[in-house]
Amino acid sequence: MKAFDLHGRRALVTGSTQGIGYAIAECFAAHGAEVFIHCSRDTAKAKRIAAALAANTGGLTHGIAVDLGDADAAQKLYAMTGELDILVCNASVQFRCAWNEIPPEEYDTQMNVNLRATLSMMQIYIPGMQSRRWGRVLNIGSVQQAKPHKQMAIYAASKCAIASLTENIAGQVAADGVTVNMLLPGVIATPRNDAALSDPAYRKQVLAKIPAGYAGEAEDCSAAALLLCSDEGRYITGSSLYVDGGMHL
Repeated sequence: MKAFDLHGRRALVTGSTQGIGYAIAECFAAHGAEVFIHCSRDTAKAKRIAAALAANTGGLTHGIAVDLGDADAAQKLYAMTGELDILVCNASVQFRCAWNEIPPEEYDTQMNVNLRATLSMMQIYIPGMQSRRWGRVLNIGSVQQAKPHKQMAIYAASKCAIASLTENIAGQVAADGVTVNMLLPGVIATPRNDAALSDPAYRKQVLAKIPAGYAGEAEDCSAAALLLCSDEGRYITGSSLYVDGGMHL
């Protein structure tokens, strides 16, 4: 069998119209998976990007939109996708704010989108994976779990909470052929980081903290995601894999 073959697998990658999510979705489609491209609100955008991705990879793709801040977001997603073999919880929200000035609404938004939605999606999709004796869940964390940004206390905390969930649930479903892992990107050249890294002084300051000396590309994350979501990754579960050029060290 061809290595990293995802033919016959159905995957949802949340927040996949750009950046790391898009790179993962593109990689999965190129390796044969049927992929759902997700964004928060713009269905037309998701469908447009899904069509372009299908044209580029020859894969089967779908575009869907659901706001993960909604309490019933997981149920809405399930109604659109049906059962899945691979779930990648990539979408997240972050706000920059001093820890002692964080407003309640920013706290709620980050915890609901980043943490609650991740748990809800695992609750709704993992049982089917267990019944079929094969499943892959990949939660996208952050190097901030080890090196929290001073102005992103809640974002970092939400990712730490997801890491705990990942380890907890992984141990409970491993015997059913389901793996649950976490991928922790560092500084990746994506649209989310474009504005900050365009400042030469700030960019120099950030890169000085990375032992490798440079920002990563989204494809650095998609290659790791492919391993963790394929047959080749079957014996890896409850793990957190840093893709950060050593920034967490």
